[in-house]
Amino acid sequence: MELTRETTARAFMDVQEQEFEELARRHYRQAYNLAYRLTGNAPDAEDLTQEAFLRAYRFFGRYDRALPFMNWFNRILTNLYIDEYRRRQRLPIRSLDDPIRTEDPEDNLTLELVDDGPSPEEIALSRYYQDAVQEGLLSLAPEFRLAVAYADIEGYSYEEIAEMMNCSIGTVRSRIHRGRKQLRAYLEKKYPELAQRGEEE
Repeated sequence: MELTRETTARAFMDVQEQEFEELARRHYRQAYNLAYRLTGNAPDAEDLTQEAFLRAYRFFGRYDRALPFMNWFNRILTNLYIDEYRRRQRLPIRSLDDPIRTEDPEDNLTLELVDDGPSPEEIALSRYYQDAVQEGLLSLAPEFRLAVAYADIEGYSYEEIAEMMNCSIGTVRSRIHRGRKQLRAYLEKKYPELAQRGEEE
């Protein structure tokens, strides 16, 4: 009897693992794209995506199959992102121009960093608009960035966003409205030619 119970439990775990692997494979790119929109760079987006999938796997037994997987998963990813953002805000910030102190003050070092930002030629290429929008998104507070990314990039409804962000629909509407307004103001100030082009279309 004990063997049968153990075998049944193992079979259930195998089915659950296969189900999770299939969902992760199907939704990985979508999860990564959202993580990239939030973090603004590939290494952090990869880390956030993997950490979110690890946590989702650990709590997969709690996933209600009546709900879309990505709604449940994005709530995990959102919480991880906000936790990491808050943690980084508490870390001391040091200027790259400050010398690195050594025992002998005459041997203090300074960092020489290469600016690997996009060149003017690269900005003028086809990714110009996407890069500008991504830059604008990164200028927003995390709660506005999440709301705008969920609504305008991922296409979620207000109800789904409210569930993922654990807030009311009214709060979601307010965050999307304020986020869009701030994003538009950022683009109009820094990239006026894009704002003009948007009005003409």
